[in-house]
Amino acid sequence: MKPIKIAENIYDVGVNDWNISDFHGYSLKLGTSYNAYLIVDDKIALIDAVKKDFADQLIANISQVVDPHRIDFVVSNHTEMDHSGGLPRIMHRIGENKPLYCSKMGFKNLSQHFTHKWNYQPVQSGDEVSLGKRTLTFLDTRMLHWPDSMFTYLKEDQILFSSDAFGQHYAGFEKFDDVMGDAIMPHAKKYFANILNPYAPLVLKLHAQIVEMGLDINMICPDHGIIWRENPSKIIDAYVRWAKQESGQKAVVIYDTMWHSTEAMANAIAAGIAAVGVNVRPMYIRNWHRSDIMTEVLDAKAVVIGSPTLNNGLFPTVSDFLTYMKGLKPLNKIGAAFGSYGWSGEAAKLISSELEAMKFDIFEAGPRIQYVPGDDSLAKCFEFGESIGAKIIKS
Repeated sequence: MKPIKIAENIYDVGVNDWNISDFHGYSLKLGTSYNAYLIVDDKIALIDAVKKDFADQLIANISQVVDPHRIDFVVSNHTEMDHSGGLPRIMHRIGENKPLYCSKMGFKNLSQHFTHKWNYQPVQSGDEVSLGKRTLTFLDTRMLHWPDSMFTYLKEDQILFSSDAFGQHYAGFEKFDDVMGDAIMPHAKKYFANILNPYAPLVLKLHAQIVEMGLDINMICPDHGIIWRENPSKIIDAYVRWAKQESGQKAVVIYDTMWHSTEAMANAIAAGIAAVGVNVRPMYIRNWHRSDIMTEVLDAKAVVIGSPTLNNGLFPTVSDFLTYMKGLKPLNKIGAAFGSYGWSGEAAKLISSELEAMKFDIFEAGPRIQYVPGDDSLAKCFEFGESIGAKIIKS
């Protein structure tokens, strides 16, 4: 991948990872990129590195612009290994004594990740470094999404190097929002739903801070995916909307099934929700990856979950999803449960307990049907769906 000029003497020298398909339990259908940025001024700065496996490719990309040894310092916005793993190779190539700027927590984390005695320069919000004609300003963004995370802002060009925020897991030669258009937004939504959603209140706090500072942003350069150069406010506005956990008139019905009984119930409930005019998506867990389900949950008002009872407990796939969703901390949701069973029938109650622990607004007790649901049972499921739909409309 050749360096991409994003502004005068500023280049994306990162790499595409076409073959990765899983990232922390998040499915990557189109791979990802590890973006790194080179600023050439009186001093030369490299902002962020790449995953260890791609360090030599990063060096080769830099070499097409300048001799890597001419780099005066490196900025590490985030110490997660997909961005810091290549640092040992980079620091060795440019000179181990060159300054390495990071947050105070970044210094702690990098020191634990690596045994190298680098020339660490811990910074905090408001600290600046001059490149000559240009100035870098650092902004602490703790817990977006790690304790060490920070942004770097190029004042004169009004470019925000945003680490993992505003990114997408997307590998492609189309590197800008005006090239990708709206096709990039589902990737950005999935990224927020599965990575940044637990920190939604901090996203809103950071947005308020940026507004208060009067920080003008002409371009956003994240560490994954495309660069927002034409309309950076589009992704900022989307983040504010997603962080507020705003929901439309939408429900998701998530389920697994053993002998199609729970499936029949799920379809009847979904049909009932749709009958009152609410958008609904039934999602069979074994056909949908957990990260894709969470993307649909992000802007759904109601989350309805069904499971057969297995060994007096939940079906394993349903338990897996509930554990995954719990960690992502969705807010402002209506929750409901249902299930089928043979000998006992604990699954629906167990789901309700999990949703209650996540602070969902629990709807009335859902249907529990033994063995195969007949017409009367499916009619009750349909009515249950209508009631959920009515509650969504009322809310």
